Amino acid sequence: MARGKRSGTVHLDVFDSASPSSRPRVGVVVPKYRQTAVARNLVKRRLREILRLDVLPQLDGCRLAIDVLVRARRGAYGASFAELRGELVAWTERRCSRASS
Repeated sequence: MARGKRSGTVHLDVFDSASPSSRPRVGVVVPKYRQTAVARNLVKRRLREILRLDVLPQLDGCRLAIDVLVRARRGAYGASFAELRGELVAWTERRCSRASS
């Protein structure tokens, strides 16, 4: 997180940096914030699914070899799947357009 570029959304902090591998890689951090393990695992599962289905294919498509770390903010516990997905897809589109210009 220290060497990457930080971008914020309403419910998430997204860090990205150049990857030593030739493919994009992702990671998820969900702090406890006094929530139950069930709630924390739900947020982790949602984020992993969004990253797998939407973010990684988009990053592959725009030929970005970066490491992406997604850290959930406190508000992510109350966010719906659609809200989280919208934020990450929008971030990915901004990141791809920034790389192509």
